[in-house]
Amino acid sequence: MFTQATLVLAAIDLTSIVWWLLVGLIAGFLASVVMRGGGYGIVGDIVVGLIGAFIGGFLASLVGLGSSGFIGTIIIAFIGACVLIALLRLVSRGTARRY
Repeated sequence: MFTQATLVLAAIDLTSIVWWLLVGLIAGFLASVVMRGGGYGIVGDIVVGLIGAFIGGFLASLVGLGSSGFIGTIIIAFIGACVLIALLRLVSRGTARRY
């Protein structure tokens, strides 16, 4: 069990983190523009893009798709980020207070 954890942590280096942040920023920004939002700032776009990458990767694996390369990763993350924004709007609309 500890060997697997060591292998996973060893694969994470500064270059991987920078690529993931870049993918998150691009996908989050594109999703906020397409979903007609005002954007969430740099940090918000990165968070939306990273969570969207996980959602997009999960959805792509359900239908048997995979991504290849930087552009493919951004496309999958963008789709997931759009799904995330739509779900957040759906949930926030249902719980909004009315005065």
